[in-house]
Amino acid sequence: MIIKWKEEYSLGVEKIDQQHRKLFEIAGRAYELLKDELRIDKYDEIVAILEELKDYAVYHFQSEEEYMRSIGYRKYLSHKVRHDDFIEKISSVDLYQVDHRQEQYLLEILEFIVNWIDRHILGEDKQIIA
Repeated sequence: MIIKWKEEYSLGVEKIDQQHRKLFEIAGRAYELLKDELRIDKYDEIVAILEELKDYAVYHFQSEEEYMRSIGYRKYLSHKVRHDDFIEKISSVDLYQVDHRQEQYLLEILEFIVNWIDRHILGEDKQIIA
């Protein structure tokens, strides 16, 4: 699982690119937590990362949506729906499952985040600047 910023993710809109890098950084910390074999109970850290991810995603999506509106982006509404779906998914995490299957759940969350970020930036966000 690769959780590293690549130049191909760059949109050339510095504010958005910085925010995307921050999302990668949060995912990277989740990955480091997953690999940390010294910690037996990772529940509190997982919940903290999920909260940070949700809060930062809300902030980032508002910023990106503001930018799309400012340039009159035609696919704004469908793009916003994808943002809302992401927030809903992160908000609906079952904390009971997180607590009882920490490693597996953290891996599932990470795979979702990494795949979503990768597909969303390269598929959706790139269209904003096309």
